[in-house]
Amino acid sequence: MTERDNQFSFYYEDTNLELKNVQDLKKWLSWIFENEKKDADLIEYVFCSDEYLLNINKEYLNHDFYTDIITFPLSENPISATIYLSVDRIKENSIAYSQSFDREIARVMAHGVLHLIGYDDKSDDEVKIMRQKEDEYLAKMNGI
Repeated sequence: MTERDNQFSFYYEDTNLELKNVQDLKKWLSWIFENEKKDADLIEYVFCSDEYLLNINKEYLNHDFYTDIITFPLSENPISATIYLSVDRIKENSIAYSQSFDREIARVMAHGVLHLIGYDDKSDDEVKIMRQKEDEYLAKMNGI
């Protein structure tokens, strides 16, 4: 199954996820790019299982561990990318962090966009800034 418009595409691989409020999500993601003064061409989100993403992690990054997101930038200006998200990992994280699944999936989607825009999370200071940005955009989500 695929949901596509001019700027964002949502694909589903090896999962039975059905996102709610797809148009609102796309509007919100577009607003993040606008707010950060960046242009997005095409951002493809691939929602998948742990195993599906683990195989990508092994094949392309030589990492043998589960993760909630892998972002593959394709161009910088305008920004194009393919972002893989593990629905299984996001579900587990939503429970671990006492968040709704919808909020956690939005957080991870924003996380991928923030990486593309130039934010990183390798140091403690970068993680703090990334979390602040995620929280800022999540707080604005319902008002968009």
